[in-house]
Amino acid sequence: MDDLLARIAAKKAELDRLRRDSRRSVTNFDHSQDLELTYTSNAIEGNTLTAVETTMVIEQGITIAGKPLRDHLEALDHYAAIRYVRELARASGPLSQLDIRNLHRLVMFRSTPDIAGQYADQGRYVLTDRGRHTFPSPAELRPLMEAFAAWLADAPMTPETAFTAHRRLVDIHPFNDGNGRTARLLMNLVLIRGGYPPVPVRPEDRPRYIAALNLAQDGGGDDAFRTLLYERLDASMDEMLQAFREAWPAEGPETGEAAG
Repeated sequence: MDDLLARIAAKKAELDRLRRDSRRSVTNFDHSQDLELTYTSNAIEGNTLTAVETTMVIEQGITIAGKPLRDHLEALDHYAAIRYVRELARASGPLSQLDIRNLHRLVMFRSTPDIAGQYADQGRYVLTDRGRHTFPSPAELRPLMEAFAAWLADAPMTPETAFTAHRRLVDIHPFNDGNGRTARLLMNLVLIRGGYPPVPVRPEDRPRYIAALNLAQDGGGDDAFRTLLYERLDASMDEMLQAFREAWPAEGPETGEAAG
């Protein structure tokens, strides 16, 4: 883990330098990331659209034959939510409980509008290796979310905060559905605000991701969860650094002119 954190720190310094010196943006890269985040986050929850189909639904408004309407609506919802994440990342002021509820509202807006932005009104549980893990009751949610939001408002915008926020929100499980998608959106909001790229948790990561969350919920600690997300962040930083280098391949940092 120490070596991984050192690599991430070095890449963050390089990324900050490129942002400072380059006069070019990586808007196209951000857009492709948002499409990937939409595909991966929904796929983890069982959405059947492929990456290409997700892009077609969002960019072209195409209906994919043989795929459920709900899957199309989830793609549109998540893309709207990640665009809102980008807006919040540029805003000033601490993140709030309302911001979290708005993330949930957007990610459920078309697919499940009756619960969008609303705290759970029923019990929620998940099956782990130790059996049934029950989440806090609806009566406990508001004080738990108030405490969580107070912590988040004062926390630094770092990867550690992002990954802790993800795990804590999943532990509270404040919504009837959409908790995982909302937690990943919140995690990526913190990362982007801190100057890091967002982290897609890919379908191939699902077994390891779910096992790590279940282990933490069973009292086994969050080392496996943190390691996975730091590894994914390291890979995302490589991709963003490459995007900057391609957008600004051989120019002087001050003049924007070709080197040599």
